[in-house]
Amino acid sequence: MKSDLLEQLIADKAARRPVAVVTWLSSGAQKLIYADDTGNQGDLKPVLGDAFATGTSATVKVGGDDVFVHVHNPARRLCIVGAVHIAQMLVPMAELAGYDISVIDPRQAFATEERFPGSTLIAEWPDDALKSYALDRWTALVALSHDPKIDEPALKIALQSECFYIGALGSRKTHAKRCENLRGAGLSDAQIARIHGPIGLDIGSVGPAEIAISIVGEITACFRGKSGDA
Repeated sequence: MKSDLLEQLIADKAARRPVAVVTWLSSGAQKLIYADDTGNQGDLKPVLGDAFATGTSATVKVGGDDVFVHVHNPARRLCIVGAVHIAQMLVPMAELAGYDISVIDPRQAFATEERFPGSTLIAEWPDDALKSYALDRWTALVALSHDPKIDEPALKIALQSECFYIGALGSRKTHAKRCENLRGAGLSDAQIARIHGPIGLDIGSVGPAEIAISIVGEITACFRGKSGDA
């Protein structure tokens, strides 16, 4: 790879821009193509669309040429607000599913290394913690603290971002009150409708571990563009 392409690729990855290195194997010619520009790529359009959607690199035949499409999607991230028991179950499950995890909770008694060994812990209020987090379309956020002083500021920020998934723990009654508060904070019904609440797939979850399973399932369904229905 030429040095200028390599430098640009490194910059794109640092900026979390999804990009593919496309190589024509017969000539060795290469170019960078971005996810937002797949519509302008002619015969490569469907190939690139599939590659970015699945994160899978492959050699394909395009116009009689063998072309290697090497996808560099940003790492998927899960931002967990509330270092509660469900979060303790959710962290290892989401890591196995391929997510980089951050746990945000201003309550330092909860956000501890003992309770979340090896995890990225941010013992700050969500208003401050999320200022530099860059909630992009490769990021999911779940609000689990069950404390509106912690959850609602995080949800307000997430609802104004490109997060592909936003979920909040709580009963239907709790969620209705939460929605009312968010409307009062200036958010529209269309924005609030993005919240998955009550959170998780309806699998009859009992206890933190099963709730965590339902959350990972719902996040996965949203990322893959599925409804989660049987």
